[in-house]
Amino acid sequence: MDPIAANIEQILHNIEEEHTREGLTDTPRRAADALRFMTQGYNVSIEDVVSNALFESDLEEIILVKDIELYSLCEHHIMPFIGKCHVGYLPQGKVLGISKIARIVDMFARRLQIQERLTQQIANAVYEVTSASGVGVIIEAQHLCMAMRGVQKQHSSMKTSVLLGSFRDAMDTRSEFLHLVNQ
Repeated sequence: MDPIAANIEQILHNIEEEHTREGLTDTPRRAADALRFMTQGYNVSIEDVVSNALFESDLEEIILVKDIELYSLCEHHIMPFIGKCHVGYLPQGKVLGISKIARIVDMFARRLQIQERLTQQIANAVYEVTSASGVGVIIEAQHLCMAMRGVQKQHSSMKTSVLLGSFRDAMDTRSEFLHLVNQ
């Protein structure tokens, strides 16, 4: 038997649930498959994601991809956090294919994470890959570990941001990025 499925079967047993009853007979395999899917970011590199989608460009204005759906698992409880990510950068001779921005978000989100580190990893990756003069990443997410257990605050969300290069150092660029995100 698949080792993850075997462990899930043991978890069902430990919570005094009968894994052989109808409805649960295939749950260990399905849960193992789901966990592998939700953590597939460990099996992908930034080179795999970017591939051949970096293009020469003389564009010198902010590029922003807004409202990228984000699904991740909190590393403390292995419970989902769900939200959206906004990624902007100021190109310097190269632009990245738009779908690759979303794939970078997914690559890091599909790992056991904390939102703060996830925001930093996305920003650093876009900054390094594009050689942009500045990068900004904002994530807003709801954490089910906080909504379903613990303090049980169902309507709370967390917002994190990382600003690099000119998005951090040049007030006009920072303001333009934040204005575009909030439109």
